[in-house]
Amino acid sequence: MDRLYRVSNGGQPFYAVEHDGHFRHVAFEGGQFGARYTPGDAIAGGLHSVRVLAPVRPSKMVCVGQNYLDHVKELGRPVPTEPVLFLKPPTTVIDPGGPIKLPPGVGRVDHEAELAVVIGRPAHRVSRAKAWDYIFGITAVNDVTARDIQNREVQYTRAKGFDTFAPIGPSILVGVDGHPRSVEGFINGEKRQSSTTAQLIFPIDLLVEYITFVMTLEPGDIIFTGTPSGVGPLKAGDVVTVRVEGVGDLTNPVENE
Repeated sequence: MDRLYRVSNGGQPFYAVEHDGHFRHVAFEGGQFGARYTPGDAIAGGLHSVRVLAPVRPSKMVCVGQNYLDHVKELGRPVPTEPVLFLKPPTTVIDPGGPIKLPPGVGRVDHEAELAVVIGRPAHRVSRAKAWDYIFGITAVNDVTARDIQNREVQYTRAKGFDTFAPIGPSILVGVDGHPRSVEGFINGEKRQSSTTAQLIFPIDLLVEYITFVMTLEPGDIIFTGTPSGVGPLKAGDVVTVRVEGVGDLTNPVENE
């Protein structure tokens, strides 16, 4: 399994892969997120010489709410009988290290550590049995949520849609399958969330089937698979980290807008 990074050295962003102990340029075959890619020349100075960016700029992010039983209980809501879907706009995306900005006057804003899947090729009405054929890899995301707004409203668009409310990264772990992976969230180094995708109410292959029955997912689109219990409020000065097994640490500071 490889870890792919989207990086910049001051010019156009490009992809790099951690390969043979070096970070190398990547050439995709058959377009971005093609079935195959080739490691190229080593990057002098490694990741220290470049800026790590959000690994994708998705056309859409399809999110699944209330997908861990412990989180459903935490929210005091009934267990869903089918996936609860909502969308986050692409303008919410920020890079690893970018600041999460707390909007004025919105009340409580929470962190939500999640594993997300990155789609590798156009996916329309994909069967559950073939779902992993359409997944390029996994990454870490933070589904930042204006909780007071969410609790007042029947849908999640406004609560989930503020600018900077979707940190993504730092890498895409490629070559994965349905093997369970740990998902953890930390505030200022203190662990607040800890679970595994084995605890998902609706597993990833089912989500791909369910979502692509409704809408076509394009290469680079993301599915947020849900957050475990332990969500909590953010305040200016905090540093929040999402850790997904194999992906690395997605760390962002928090500041007032």
